[in-house]
Amino acid sequence: TESEKQAGTVEFLLLGLSEDPDLQPTIFGLFLFMYLVTLVGNLLIILAIISDSHLHTPMYFFLSNLSFSDMCFISTTVPKMLVNIQRHSKSISYAGCLAQVCFVLVFAGIENSLLAAMAYDRYVAICHPLRYTVIMNPRLCVLLILLSLTISITYALFQSLMLLRLSFCTNLEIPHFFCEIGQVIKLACSDNLINNMLVYVMTSLLGGLPLLGILFSYVKIVSSVLKMPSSGRKSKAFFTCGSHLLVVSLFYGTGLGVYVSSAVTDLTKKSAIASVMYSVVPPMLNPFIYSLRNKDMKEALKKLIQMSSL
Repeated sequence: TESEKQAGTVEFLLLGLSEDPDLQPTIFGLFLFMYLVTLVGNLLIILAIISDSHLHTPMYFFLSNLSFSDMCFISTTVPKMLVNIQRHSKSISYAGCLAQVCFVLVFAGIENSLLAAMAYDRYVAICHPLRYTVIMNPRLCVLLILLSLTISITYALFQSLMLLRLSFCTNLEIPHFFCEIGQVIKLACSDNLINNMLVYVMTSLLGGLPLLGILFSYVKIVSSVLKMPSSGRKSKAFFTCGSHLLVVSLFYGTGLGVYVSSAVTDLTKKSAIASVMYSVVPPMLNPFIYSLRNKDMKEALKKLIQMSSL
């Protein structure tokens, strides 16, 4: 078949962030550092949550899943880039590119859903504190994770299968450091209108609905907090939401920026640099945001470090 024939012959070229050979060692060092910091930071968050029984709550259950998703997300894109820089190569196979598209969509989708689940958790904790343990029971938490996994994997497989119907001829240069679905579709020499429409419609739905859920949760949270008589309770409520709001702003702000700029303009180099902002920077910063702003997390990390040193 056409797709089998392409799998053996087609190779894409990942142009990365710069084609200047003098800059490659700097880019390699910077991305290796960011990758290692992301892995270590998120792994510490997961281990701290597992080892401390005080953190066995829905909020930290979602946070540990977010950390795991962040580790997988960055591992889908950065290692291939580092290997290519080391080998002085830019190529990625047809199958490798499709796999990268699929995994990026899976983990971006999971991140979306987890941020919405965490917003709902904060909403229940602040607006319905007396019913919190009843509503946010372990069964619901596991169901939310399974639902997010199912939706993300189904969407990613569907988009990847839709890519198989496209044929690719010459000029297979992707001006990114990974196979980003929009850039891959642009390279097709067959009709790609259906693919483009599906990407924009499905991304708007699967990105927009969780975002609307997050906004709705925070509207309810703010109105509930403003009704609180005690200023101490108000500041505590806002503080517990601060870390999550920072992560949401970082992920959606950068993601929407790339999404809108790619739809409006064709400044591919700028969008390649912007894509670093949503695919590499949030996974690296999330552990710092949650651990530095959270007293319980700091205590758990201290205990973990003491245990490991003993």
